[in-house]
Amino acid sequence: MARFDSLFDWLSWQEGFHPRSIDLGLDRAAAVFKSLNPDRVKPPTIIVGGTNGKGSCIAYLEAIYRAQGYKVGAYTSPHILKYNERIRINGEAVSDAEICHAFERIDAVRNDVSLSYFEFGTLAALDIFWRTDLDIQLLEVGLGGRLDAVNIIDSDVSLITSISVDHIDWLGETREAIGFEKAGIFRKNIPAVIGDITPPKSLLKQADVINAPLLCIGKEFQFQLNESDWDWECQGGKAQKYNQLPKPALKGEHQYQNASSVLMAIAEMNSILAVSEQSIHDGLQHIQLQGRFQIIEGETPVLLDVAHNPQAVTALLKYLETDFPDKKIHAVFAMMRDKDIAAVIDIIKPVIADWFLAPLSNPRAASESSMQTHFQACELNEVNMGFKDFSEAFNAAERSAKKGELILVFGSFFLVSEYLLKAENI
Repeated sequence: MARFDSLFDWLSWQEGFHPRSIDLGLDRAAAVFKSLNPDRVKPPTIIVGGTNGKGSCIAYLEAIYRAQGYKVGAYTSPHILKYNERIRINGEAVSDAEICHAFERIDAVRNDVSLSYFEFGTLAALDIFWRTDLDIQLLEVGLGGRLDAVNIIDSDVSLITSISVDHIDWLGETREAIGFEKAGIFRKNIPAVIGDITPPKSLLKQADVINAPLLCIGKEFQFQLNESDWDWECQGGKAQKYNQLPKPALKGEHQYQNASSVLMAIAEMNSILAVSEQSIHDGLQHIQLQGRFQIIEGETPVLLDVAHNPQAVTALLKYLETDFPDKKIHAVFAMMRDKDIAAVIDIIKPVIADWFLAPLSNPRAASESSMQTHFQACELNEVNMGFKDFSEAFNAAERSAKKGELILVFGSFFLVSEYLLKAENI
């Protein structure tokens, strides 16, 4: 008999079941997956790790493989509106019933193994995918790499996006320490695509130690921007070149870096799953990803971005300076307390006219008093605070903004989620 009948009840139970919400390690998930799938059957797999750009790379891969007609499973986190977004088949979130059935199967074989919320979700995705007869599964690493539950799976290609300092409590305080953790998804003789232009030495060293062939942006593959399109090529045994590619549908110059890395991964998978140049064109143009430079049109446009670390906010700043020059920008802002809040504020403050601090109910959210300290350290004393919830903060920003100005909602996945939930209920 099932422990619960609804997805809500399953998730509520999982949130308090394991003693720690984040508990890195592979033993628990690997043991349960072995019971679920003793033969370790899996579809062809690309695993995507890194700090920024993971979701974008998964979205490009998903769009291109679907354009080719393949059946594609994608696992990402966190979700923005509904938990089901984390597990997609051919671009569609799987149903509550499918996830509940997977949770039932996991619960039935785990015996006394305690699993975290993320481990339950990862195992559910893997269980659903190998039972679905997919052509390919795309798996996003949740946190780090070496000890993340996704790493119980051996990939056919590993892709590391850009690396920045984030999650320091779990991954370390330097890019070198974090690079070592990210390199944990590498496997012997399995191609490792590196999309970071200046990768940490630790990342390269670990690839060498385990004999994972490296394919680095700017070396084994590169891209060239033209006035209205772009070119891409790779060297070596799988030499390939594409000219006059369409601009990626996702905005921001950093998206060329992400898309270029994706094309390298696809080239490495070509002997398993062939992809035409037309499918690449189609996939690049037909991609949607909530919360990444997402514009909500209106008299006062709203820009949503989940940027929550210095590297991502630097990309956001560049986008604002390029696409919204001289426009007055009103920021609705919140962050998690384990982030480099002061650095984020300091990077983007030159383009922000006024700030509206939005409270979040998430227990990881930084408190108003700590945020005030960070603002003062950045020499910003006139910040709008004291709102009871996100809606009140956003409404205040809306009243302050004039027609044609811009409201920027950024700093956290949870904040973007609050806006979209509010928009749904209007």
